[in-house]
Amino acid sequence: MRPPVVLILAALLVSAAVNSASGQSQPTPTTRPDTVTRDSLPKTTARPDTAKSEGQIVPAAPELKTVKVVGRNDGGSGYLRFETGTATKTPTLLRNIPQAVTVINRALIRDQGMQNIADVVRYVPGITMGQGEGNRDQPTIRGNSTSADFYVDGVRDDAQYYRDLYNVERVEALKGSNAMVFGRGGGGGVINRVMKDAGWTPSGELTLQGGSFDNRRATIDVGRGLSSTVAARFNGIYENSDMFRDNVWLKRQGINPTLAIASPSEKTRVNLGYENFVDYRTADRGIPSFADAPVQTDISTFFGSPAVNYVSARVNSGSAAVSHAASSGLNLNNQTRFTSYDKIYQNVLPGAVNASGTDVSLSAYNNAQQRKNLFNQTDLTYATRTGSVGHTLLLGGELGRQVTDNFRNTGFFNDTATTFTTSVRSPTISAPITFRHSSTDADNHVTNTTRSIYAQDQVELTDHVQMIAGVRYEKFGIRYHNNRTNSNLERNDAMVSPRLGLLLKPVAAASLYANYSVSYLPSAGDQFSSLTDVTQALEPEKFGNLEAGAKWDVADRVALTAAVYRLDRSNTRAPNPSDPSLTVQTGRQRSKGYELGISGQVTPAWGIAGGLSRQKAVITSTTAAATAGTTVPLVPASTISLWNKYQVASRLSLALGLVHQTDMYAAITNTAKLPAFTRVDGGIYYALPGGVGTQLNLENIFNEKYYPLANGNSNITPGAPRSVRILVTTHF
Repeated sequence: MRPPVVLILAALLVSAAVNSASGQSQPTPTTRPDTVTRDSLPKTTARPDTAKSEGQIVPAAPELKTVKVVGRNDGGSGYLRFETGTATKTPTLLRNIPQAVTVINRALIRDQGMQNIADVVRYVPGITMGQGEGNRDQPTIRGNSTSADFYVDGVRDDAQYYRDLYNVERVEALKGSNAMVFGRGGGGGVINRVMKDAGWTPSGELTLQGGSFDNRRATIDVGRGLSSTVAARFNGIYENSDMFRDNVWLKRQGINPTLAIASPSEKTRVNLGYENFVDYRTADRGIPSFADAPVQTDISTFFGSPAVNYVSARVNSGSAAVSHAASSGLNLNNQTRFTSYDKIYQNVLPGAVNASGTDVSLSAYNNAQQRKNLFNQTDLTYATRTGSVGHTLLLGGELGRQVTDNFRNTGFFNDTATTFTTSVRSPTISAPITFRHSSTDADNHVTNTTRSIYAQDQVELTDHVQMIAGVRYEKFGIRYHNNRTNSNLERNDAMVSPRLGLLLKPVAAASLYANYSVSYLPSAGDQFSSLTDVTQALEPEKFGNLEAGAKWDVADRVALTAAVYRLDRSNTRAPNPSDPSLTVQTGRQRSKGYELGISGQVTPAWGIAGGLSRQKAVITSTTAAATAGTTVPLVPASTISLWNKYQVASRLSLALGLVHQTDMYAAITNTAKLPAFTRVDGGIYYALPGGVGTQLNLENIFNEKYYPLANGNSNITPGAPRSVRILVTTHF
């Protein structure tokens, strides 16, 4: 896996261009991030809208010469962001975090017209998106598929549904094992949405969108300070769109009011939020494969029964965050989030195609899930010194309770058969289907609890050497009740998840790092549905991530990153070689590779964002799913993404983007492959007088036929053909 010389040379050329532009007649900021002692964050003036490190006030401790982050000024420019409060639970410069972190900020989301998580991960090296059975987000992060490693402002959001970006400030992808910060799971990494919240800076924005295939969408964002200590904000969305696929449509709506209350002293802040979000759409399971490739058919062809297929997800969430900065330098942050998920999906889906390639088998089922999550996190941070050594100390705890009900029915065609054969040439059917509970269908009630404590020290040994060390102790308990058999299962696990990182800083703007971290996944799985008489006795799976890398903020305008990693997954289920009817935990998987990233402003007129990954994920010791040597699916050997936006006139900008992906297996059987593809996108932006912005996004300009998503060999989703979207945004 040798790094491509051309990309390294390109990065050097970009850095040269940045430095050249910096040497021209550009204004020099009065306060630069690295003029603060010990490479701390940019200094800013305290205001009531002290801001957001995941909705909390983060004041500085006087001993450390660090500062607090206020407003929404992160010292970033264009697509660049300097800091995050997610990876360490303290506001930390991204270049000082010994871990690969990709941040997709609001500017990039807006310019590309991103609407969902699949749009985001195209520009995150090391992550690919799966089909998720046509009803949920399902990324593969460093070779590990997950439907649960999602977070909102650092709090678990693990139900299965499609998330929208209408109320999102930025999306953060933190790669590698993350249990020290986030708790169980997160073996390959996590995706965290940082939400828009209320502040005292006025905001008002209404966007209307229309485009190909009857795309229709509207969003609103309005916020004001109601007084010197109270501010409010409202975000909303409505969408009613069709798709390029026959009989596939999408309807979604959401409201998200937030309220901020600050004390007159500005030392205490309360953030309150509520969201009601509904996503209703066709459950689209794509097309099957034949002869180890997607079956030859028009990409719009629907396999199944569109009158039967649907997904309905309703999410109601309430949050409260309290932050207090004591005069002693001790900072308290507490947040509580309650979320209710109510989801059902029903589908007729394609299966295997016969040997002659003429007929395909269909099956059907529906599945309902209700879940209620309640989480509370409390963090205490304190900055101090022991001689010349600086410390940022963190002590925290998390309590969580989740209650889930699952119920599944099997579909019977003509009320008799569980399969239906139809022609590949005419796979859209209208045969009568009845759904009823079979003897193997799920009908269960699951309660699980989480109790965690964690501690961390960010150590500044010298101006050139920093270290981070932390550990989480977590007790996870699950109670599983089978309603069909009236039987009960339970398991309790105690997990210790360490993290150790070292940074060397040859100059303030650059870092070299090494990091080791561990995560665990309990045997019930990430959706708690895998607890059986067998798995009840099994220890959690272990994920160990060893990573080294480099980060360089060139002239405070372009961030260059590189990381090389090895991630081992162990303690996986496998058949006992002496008695295959028994299970042992000898299965292993290894993912390894490297990633390169770039984001920022090369010149004041030229913005850039992109990344490259080279990775390989294989089963190294036989598991219950595959033999040793098998390649993990949905892990392309190479991905490249690059987006450029250039301001050609005072009111006019143009953009061009490229996404390339090599071929990858659709399933662990290593038979059907999704072919390699290259997709080219573009954008035209024009600012009208009166605060009205217009943009035209062109996707798949050259009409490439490609297949980016899959859920096994028989459920492959084609990519959209050439399409256009027009957005008009008025600011008020």
